Amino acid sequence: MKHLPKHLRPRWRYLAVAFETWPEAGFGRDDFQRHVWYAAQNLHGDAGSADVDLTVMDFERVGPAGWAIVRTRRDEVERARAALACVDAVDGDPLGLCVAGTSGTVRACEEKYIRRPTEVTGQRTVAFEATERPAVVRDGRAEVRVDSAFVGATTLDFE
Repeated sequence: MKHLPKHLRPRWRYLAVAFETWPEAGFGRDDFQRHVWYAAQNLHGDAGSADVDLTVMDFERVGPAGWAIVRTRRDEVERARAALACVDAVDGDPLGLCVAGTSGTVRACEEKYIRRPTEVTGQRTVAFEATERPAVVRDGRAEVRVDSAFVGATTLDFE
């Protein structure tokens, strides 16, 4: 089978997506991809989500923070950003997500927008609500375990 001529090939844009979740969230690339598809389908409908054609090309999660590169068609970047903004949880784990930028190639997207997590995370026991509780502390913020869930806090809340 012959390749399509260059002027007939689909044109792509790559969105750099940074996200944060709770430290013990248990989702991966496939779960994230499924929820991105569901968000696009719920927002744009079947035909619209097929036009946007969101695909997670690269995904990495280190503890509570991570990033992904999501591919979309060139003319559908705004609709893709809108669909990504609708993803607020993956498999019940809350997710904060931000589109860092858009690029024409995967390599340029990684070089410009993807910052590997450099912040140091650590496990500590903190005094929160007059009780000693385990927490994951990073960069002036903490996720304190309260019963079976986490509570976001700053160092001023427990020191």
